[in-house]
Formats: sequence, C-alpha cells, structure tokens
Amino acid sequence: MSQEDRPDSPSTAPLANDRSHTRRHSSPVVDGPGKAASRAMLRAVGFSDEDFTKPQVGIASTWSRVTPCNSHINVLADAASDGADAAGGKGVVFNTITISDGIANGTEGMKYSMISREVIADSIETVAGCEGFDGVVAIGGCDKNMPGCMMGLARLDRPSIFVYGGTILPGEGHTDLVSVFEAMGAHSQGNMDLIDVKRIEETAIPGPGSCGGMYTANTMASAIEALGMSLPNSSAQNAVSQTKQDDSREAGAAVLKLLELDIKPSDIMTRKAFENAITVVISLGGSTNAVLHLMAIANTIGVELTLDDFTEIGKRVPVVADLRPSGHYMMSELVAIGGIQPLMKTLLDAGLLHGDCLTVTGETLAENLADVAPYPDGQEIIKPLDNPVKASSHLRVLYGNLAPEGSVAKITGKEGTRFTGKARVFNSEEEAQARINDLTVVAGDVLVIRYEGPRGGPGMREMLTPTSAIMGRGLGDKVALITDGRFSGGSHGFVVGHITPEAFNGGPIALVEDGDQITIDAENDVMTLHIDEAEMTRRREAWQRPKPRYTRGAMAKYARTVSSASLGAITDLPDATDDPA
Repeated sequence: MSQEDRPDSPSTAPLANDRSHTRRHSSPVVDGPGKAASRAMLRAVGFSDEDFTKPQVGIASTWSRVTPCNSHINVLADAASDGADAAGGKGVVFNTITISDGIANGTEGMKYSMISREVIADSIETVAGCEGFDGVVAIGGCDKNMPGCMMGLARLDRPSIFVYGGTILPGEGHTDLVSVFEAMGAHSQGNMDLIDVKRIEETAIPGPGSCGGMYTANTMASAIEALGMSLPNSSAQNAVSQTKQDDSREAGAAVLKLLELDIKPSDIMTRKAFENAITVVISLGGSTNAVLHLMAIANTIGVELTLDDFTEIGKRVPVVADLRPSGHYMMSELVAIGGIQPLMKTLLDAGLLHGDCLTVTGETLAENLADVAPYPDGQEIIKPLDNPVKASSHLRVLYGNLAPEGSVAKITGKEGTRFTGKARVFNSEEEAQARINDLTVVAGDVLVIRYEGPRGGPGMREMLTPTSAIMGRGLGDKVALITDGRFSGGSHGFVVGHITPEAFNGGPIALVEDGDQITIDAENDVMTLHIDEAEMTRRREAWQRPKPRYTRGAMAKYARTVSSASLGAITDLPDATDDPA
C-alpha cells in the first residue's frame, strides 16, 4: 500500500465506544467455537478466559547473549508485556535474531550484518501476521535489529511502538569499542604494546548496552524518536537503569492507547516525520548508516525518500553535537544532561523541525516538546545553533564519474574537505587490511575497496577494522578510503561509502586501477576518477563480472534480491532482480 492510499491522520478512527477495532487481528484467531484449538494452545502458555477478550500485543524481543547490546533486553521485554497487561491488553513475548557487528567486523561473518536486517523484518512480520497480534512493541539494541524492527512494524502497519535498549556506560579511561579497534591499529604501527591493548580490551565494554558514541545504534535510536515512533526520551537512557525499564513498561501500555485511537505507523511515519529524523541525525553528527536505514524504512512505509533529500536538508541544518567518533563525549553523558529532547526543542523553535507530526503518544511532536527544559548552563556537549561544530551537514552525498548514482561520505571537516591521491585498489576488505597492517599503505593513498557492495560482498560489510587501523596509524587525514561497502558509525576519517552502481554491477569503481588519480571534493560533493572517457570505455568493455561468491543459503538469496544501496539495500522491491547474477 502506498503512502497516498493510507490515512493522513487517525481522524477516521472508530468511535471510542466501539472497541471491535482493537481486536481486528486477534479476533479471527481466538473467537468462536471454531477456534477452540487455538485457545487450547494459548491456554498452555498462560492465557485465561478473560485474556481471549483482550487486544493481543506482540512484544518483539531481540534478546540474545550474542552481544552486550542485547543481553538485557529480556528484562525490558517482560516490562513491556507487564505494561500491556496492566493497560487492559494481553502481552505475548516472542524473539527474533540479532548479530553483532562489533564481534564480526573484519571477518567473512560480517557479510551477514545487513542480511540480518531483512531477516529481522521478515520474522517480525511473519510472527505478528501469523499469530494475529493487534499491536506490537519492538525492542532493539544494535545496529541492524533496530531498522529491522522498524521495517517489520512498517510492513504490518498495526498500532506499534519501538523501544531502544539503551546505551552502554563508558569503559575505564573514557573508552569504548572503537577504542579497542584503534588500539589494535596503534599496535600494528608499533605505538602501543600488547599489555596496553589487553587492558583496553578488558575494560572498554563494562556491561550491557549499545556502543557508547553517536554510532549507528544511538543514531538510529535518535532518528526513531524524531520519527515519532518511540516515547519521548527513549533514545537517551542508559541500558541498565530503572528509567529504561519504565520506558519499556510505558510503551506496552501506550500501545493500548494507540489501539483505541487506531493510530498506525503510516499515520506517524509521514514525509515530514522523515525530514525530522534526518534533521536530528545531522545535528547529532550521526552515522552514515542512517542514510541506508531511513531510506529502507521510508520505502517500506511508502514514503519517497532519496539521497538528495539528505543533501537538501543538510544545507540548512548544522552539526551541534560534540559526540564520538569525531567528537569527545559519549551518549551516557548526553543522557545525563537531558538526552535529545532539549535539542529537538531548540531545533523546533528555530523552525528546523515539523511540529505538527503525530507521534506514538497520540500527541504531536510540538505538544510533546512544549514543556521540555533547556540543557543546563555550562554544558559543552551540544553547541548553540549559531556556534556549531559544523555549519552544514557532515553527511555528504557525492556524485561524479566514480559514483553516477551517488555515494555517502561522513566529512566533519577535521580531516579536511578535499583530498586528491593515487588509487591503491583492493577486491576485498581483507586485502586492504593486510596492506594497512604491513605498512604498504602510505600517506597520499586513496584506498579503493570494492566488490563489498550489497550484491558483490554480498552484504555490504562495514569497514570499521580498516578505518580504525588507519586512525591507529595516525593516517586519518593523510589517506582516503572509498568503497561500495559501508562504514560503521564508529568510523571516522576521510571515508566515502555506498558507491553506486557497485562494482559487481559494473559500476565505475570496478574499473579503477592502481595509480589512477582520484579527487574527493566534499565542498562541491563530487568524486572524480581522473581518466578520460575513451579509457573508461576501454576498461568497461574489458571488464567481466566475477562469479557470485555464494550460490546457496541466506547470502545467495540476499544477493539475488537486494536493491542498490542508493535505494536503501532492501530485498522486497519488485524490480530488485532485473539484472540477475
């Protein structure tokens, strides 16, 4: 269903005294003599006679001991279920998967990361659709399960809320996961001994919660709150806190209100809401992954969103947050001064947010922010709009003969805004990592890492290991890295990803040769391969597509169905396979 086919507001909701609409999905599953078998099964998992008359709220939990980001979410899922029960519904907890980017980074397993986003969306849609849940609470705490949850909620389009699992606390010495990766890079350069690396390894991740900077998890949590799909301040709470448990419980109860008002994700996730999300992501200096994920969520709900929208919004929105990876502070320190709500109030007052957007509270964004107090005097994490970290967006969409369909760079200005160097070409992340570690890579190089795109990888691995090694070697402003893969929210330096068309599809990045001169111009948003058109044509005619790396299983299915990164790398577009491998 397209956005145009959906109601713009809940104004057509049934009258409050007619509650049949609150059970429109569970009723066919459990009502009447013909559903005795269904009720028998549910009695065995704790349903009573009274429960069969209540709206059912599915609680999609991403709990797992795979990663600290999600190791506490079972407690939050139980709290959300209790909240739904107390408000007159019946909570039903179910699980979906998660993987860990931080653990898999730099390995073949990392190719499953983007694939997991689609699996998570599929699984939430499958369980809720099959079981007849009337509403859904989805709880996520890591890079891909968060947009995966949101895509699942968008597909279902039933009254729903997202709950963020919360941020981790800083490690000893103000360290985090990226500190470990950069320590590894420093060791390879001979600037840190193994004893110090091990000390950082042992203390940087002190417990549950998502990685502590404005990396992808905290970026997406903030974007989802700005979209209106989580309760106010859900994005800015510590993972292990009473506040986070209260947030989960309140979310379970809030779904019952959404059911009464018949407010669905399509009523909330409008074009204006996505503009709000992009504005907040830019102001926070958020991850490039937000570009992929917001486009994917928008496509799923039926809102048109393109790469160029990020450019247009970025022209008027400054970066004001001094947060890692490019800045100093961590999310837990932003939590301590009020989270993102005061920032959103500031942006709203400046005319940079749409205040009339509906949210999961049943109120508009402006109504939610009406009584929000400003940040305390003297805080240094969020800068004033008139004295920002950067006057325009750090997320730069670059075109040119290397990226005719676009690419995405994260340029804060600290690494400069223009780079020209000679290409050093690698056909995989592992090849590049080996040459960084053995000191082959030197100042002035433009590392080209290709065949790592959605189809070519497959899976579009993020390049946190090589970018951290570059930073650890002290080359952050001396080399550039471009790829048809993507970057971790923890990556920083002169990096450009999401290059489209990708190498596997015959994009120009497949034609680059060692020694070619490349210019990255983040002022004019252009990336240029300095060879003439005749040479480009000669190379294109000589190029041959490599054989797919996988022919069976999840990776092969993903490679056959995934769309371009310029469309969000989603797998359910009807034309995703017009050029099958």
